[in-house]
Amino acid sequence: MNKNYYEITAEELVENTKVPLLIANSAGEVHYEYAMQMIEEIVNNNNAGKKTVFICPCGPTEQYPIFARLVNRYRISLKNTWIINMDEYLTESGEWIPEDSKFSFHKWMNDYLYDVIDPELTVPKEQRIFPDPKNPEKISEIIAELGGVDMVLGGIALNGHIAFNEPEPGMSTEEFANLPTRVVELSIETKVKDAILGRGGAVDTIADKAISVGMKEILGAKKLRLSMLLDMQRAVIRKACCGEVTSECPVSFIQNHPDAMLMVSKNVIEKPF
Repeated sequence: MNKNYYEITAEELVENTKVPLLIANSAGEVHYEYAMQMIEEIVNNNNAGKKTVFICPCGPTEQYPIFARLVNRYRISLKNTWIINMDEYLTESGEWIPEDSKFSFHKWMNDYLYDVIDPELTVPKEQRIFPDPKNPEKISEIIAELGGVDMVLGGIALNGHIAFNEPEPGMSTEEFANLPTRVVELSIETKVKDAILGRGGAVDTIADKAISVGMKEILGAKKLRLSMLLDMQRAVIRKACCGEVTSECPVSFIQNHPDAMLMVSKNVIEKPF
């Protein structure tokens, strides 16, 4: 489309999208769909005697209580499931932030996912994996050993980042798509967004660095299921669905994936202003 991104109407967005869209009436419905995508993948693989390998976020998070409730209710075993977390904040010295910090993704996953699932069903501790700043290459090695990633789930930032793969203006699309798991500098857009959504606007409390699963690992997954739920994502969804594939908008790379879907609440497809 030649129109300015911000002039694209909801109807034009749906008609011209280059990425399959699942449009729900509310954020809650998207969270439920997220949980069901995970449940269906695990059940199908369990029935076939196969492993299930996810790359998962710690934001959005509202799908996890739904997922845990369904696992417990229907007695779904996660003993053959591996969850690779997308990222984690780092200290100034390049270590994971302390696990007892309320901002630790390790802590959140334990407190609100793994520990609320019945012990006989939950993911074994050795199958709960975070990228390690001391050995970032280990993620690709683990993925290769497991036979690949079944599904990536995640949210999208204002600047279009996936995990903490920030925009890299000027980088070729080929180079950007092959970025591996690595330590990254967080952009000011990411820090402001995280501060607004989770820390009452305290931007100075957000870490400067993080460890992030790379675009290479994300785009190499069999399925991508990404969500947008907030009015402030009305601009980036237009770039993701109607723009060109560019390192200036990481989410645009899902246009080239064979099984990608954006799951969005209907408020997000409305014009930005």
